[in-house]
Amino acid sequence: MSDTLNPAQLEAVYHLDSPCLVLAGAGSGKTRVIVHKIAKLLQSGLEARQIAAITFTNKAAQEMRERAKALVGSRAAKDLAVSTFHSLGVRLLRADGERLGLKPNFSIMDSDDVLGMLREAGATTDAKLARHWQWTISLWKNQGLDSEGASRAAADDDERVAARVMQRYEERLAAFQAVDFDDLIGLPLKLLQRDAEVRAKWQDSFRHILVDEYQDTNAVQYELLKALVGERGVFTAVGDDDQSIYGWRGATIDNLKRLPQDYPKLKLIALEQNYRSTGNILRAANHVIAANPKVFPKKLWSAFGDGDPVRVIECDGEEHEAERAVASIQAKRSEGGQVRFSDFAVLYRANHQARVFEQKLRAASIPYKVSGGQSFFDRAEIRDLCAWLRLLVNNDDDPAFLRAVGTPKRGIGHQTLASLGEFAGRWKCSLFEALFSDSLGTALNKKAVGSLHEFGRYVNDLEYRARHTTGGEDAKALLLGWLKDIGYEQHLHDGEDSEKLATARWSNVLDFIDWMARRCGGEVSEVGGSFESEKHSVLEVAQTISVIISLAERGDEQDVVTLSTLHAAKGLEWPHVLLAGVNEGLLPFKSGDEEMSVERLEEERRLMYVGVTRARSTLAVSTLRRRKRGRDSVAGVPSRFIAEMKLFEAAATKEDPLQRLKRQRAEAAARAAAALPAA
Repeated sequence: MSDTLNPAQLEAVYHLDSPCLVLAGAGSGKTRVIVHKIAKLLQSGLEARQIAAITFTNKAAQEMRERAKALVGSRAAKDLAVSTFHSLGVRLLRADGERLGLKPNFSIMDSDDVLGMLREAGATTDAKLARHWQWTISLWKNQGLDSEGASRAAADDDERVAARVMQRYEERLAAFQAVDFDDLIGLPLKLLQRDAEVRAKWQDSFRHILVDEYQDTNAVQYELLKALVGERGVFTAVGDDDQSIYGWRGATIDNLKRLPQDYPKLKLIALEQNYRSTGNILRAANHVIAANPKVFPKKLWSAFGDGDPVRVIECDGEEHEAERAVASIQAKRSEGGQVRFSDFAVLYRANHQARVFEQKLRAASIPYKVSGGQSFFDRAEIRDLCAWLRLLVNNDDDPAFLRAVGTPKRGIGHQTLASLGEFAGRWKCSLFEALFSDSLGTALNKKAVGSLHEFGRYVNDLEYRARHTTGGEDAKALLLGWLKDIGYEQHLHDGEDSEKLATARWSNVLDFIDWMARRCGGEVSEVGGSFESEKHSVLEVAQTISVIISLAERGDEQDVVTLSTLHAAKGLEWPHVLLAGVNEGLLPFKSGDEEMSVERLEEERRLMYVGVTRARSTLAVSTLRRRKRGRDSVAGVPSRFIAEMKLFEAAATKEDPLQRLKRQRAEAAARAAAALPAA
């Protein structure tokens, strides 16, 4: 172990008996520390099931699980609780949620399900207003507020309306035996705070908790951690105040400031050696972030040498910027060596900046992927269809039932569904199973029961036809007939103010139907490294749809250039990085003539720091002389962050790289000449 860890990392690994904050700078090997600390905890006598490692994404959890398995072995790692905060919340609620009135097989609503429920709760067809309520309610929940607390905290009439909608939304969730994503943190906290027996059980279950990316926690997540560790307070928080970039979704840097106050015995260990980037890149990063006030001071350094200087590229506009990026990629690859397309990333502040880069990369036949944007399978219309298909495959899928029964509307209102949910909860069965219960008439009137039965019979009939329909043409006919039966095209047009947008969404639906039909028809296609041409039924394709979507979206192993927002790039790295559109108004981002608060500016600066520290070997920063602002073109002003990088000041103290190259070549030529035998 000591052969692979530096002294600061070793100190963090061996500190076991009191709270520990590992201040892990970018690229400083924080995951290595966490997995080695898990190994040390096992050596110290803890059982694997008594150790919980919490991350923020399923991908990070999977990586940590695999690295722990490689270090301690499959048997030792099998019982480790490595998960996201939300997955841990699901575990707590599945085990003990009945104490809050939740059945063990409660449903988890996705974002679109929530949006539909809020539109009903607020009696509106305005999707933009419902999304605003959704965002506001999510922020309230992340602050630990329920509808009653939100009503007291409401600052104006709009927020008071949102609080009333929240109350009706909470009632619907309870009736449906459902929770949303934020509830997966808030409800476990409520459970632990209210129930001493459950609290003691989980505190005894987890004897040491490790939290990755601690700076990204919100107020409720911090309280959940405190409730889980209890008075014993043995945990390891790993984070970096300089990479706190999610304030807009409730994360608070105050959680870092509170740790020394709440835990006076807290041990602070800073990891400052960077194993990713060259010296010039780290100096630029250190200079940028130095303009922010420091919670815990640190300074990154690297043993890799200076490397290439950071370049600032001035471009005439967005198209010129994209053309120069493409040319740079082509030039770097033409130099020889093992340079892959996947070695390059173009990072930007806002999603709309990707479009012109996509155009220029396609024109140059350079493969790419877009991260941080919306994939085809995340579109609401595709999720609608997938919900129906999920219900055909598994009638007990309550979230799929709720989405399908209301998409499109068929006269089954929220009160009917609430009563159905209460009935299903009482009899501990799925919503679809409850629909055909002989005693359903005791909970609903005859008309409501009739509407539900009609829907249930249609689902059963569609499932039968989907099971027995194979071949591309027959499958397409069945799927198009299904959409006509439920009036889905009209549903899209009724739900959009823009005819153009509704038509575009229907076009996506037809693309999806064609895709399904091709798979049913046995079109030869590569799936997971093998080829298949066997015909399938519609139901068989529906059964594998989640796997198909996963394969379709998989891009980690592909040799493609990455286009990504800065937020989506956090935690990743590439040999060659371009930060695009580093102009005032874009980075730092500013909407219109708004005044930017000090807190917002500091978070934007941290975002710049994250972008700089994604680069391993080369970093280029591009600015625009003129940039688009809506439909207008305005003069571009280089971002203040470029000046803060102090690139030219650093260059003045060092030999110019081109001059150094010329000098080295001249010296080499002189040595070669001196080695020649005399004439």
